Amino acid sequence: MAILKIARLGHPVLLQRAAPVADPTAPEMRRLVADMVETLEDIGGLGLAAPQVHVSLRLFIWRTAAGGHSALFNPEIQPIGEAIEEAWEGCLSIPGLRGAVERPARIAFRGQDIAGTVIEGEAAGMAARVMQHEYDHLEGILYPMRMTDLSRLGFVEELARFNPPKPVESERQKP
Repeated sequence: MAILKIARLGHPVLLQRAAPVADPTAPEMRRLVADMVETLEDIGGLGLAAPQVHVSLRLFIWRTAAGGHSALFNPEIQPIGEAIEEAWEGCLSIPGLRGAVERPARIAFRGQDIAGTVIEGEAAGMAARVMQHEYDHLEGILYPMRMTDLSRLGFVEELARFNPPKPVESERQKP
């Protein structure tokens, strides 16, 4: 296994739509997932998309509530209901910054696991937010592109220093 280099804001790989994974069971995909898990553990993140490690494929991993990791190949994500939540997000590709981002509160997801088995389910809370954030990377979207108020973007140290009020996680309806 290896710790991979993280692509940072400005690298073109982060702005393009990733290609589908033809065979999630291929040995190189198992290696990639193992390397992504090791990279995520090393950097202490919650999720990581393949484009963030300079591989433009439709794959992301995330840390599960149980402390393990899951991988999703060729994911599809759909919002469930109209509830929207706002929360602070950061990104391994944009180190040192955080921004308040609105996202659907619940999602349905579908994709393949590392064995090639189709998996589907629903997610809410932090799991839904992380999956949507990582899915955005597969579409060439970075979280600041989702922000509606750039005054709610700042460096982590400055945000902590001035202790802004935390965005209220609301159950607002979409306009």
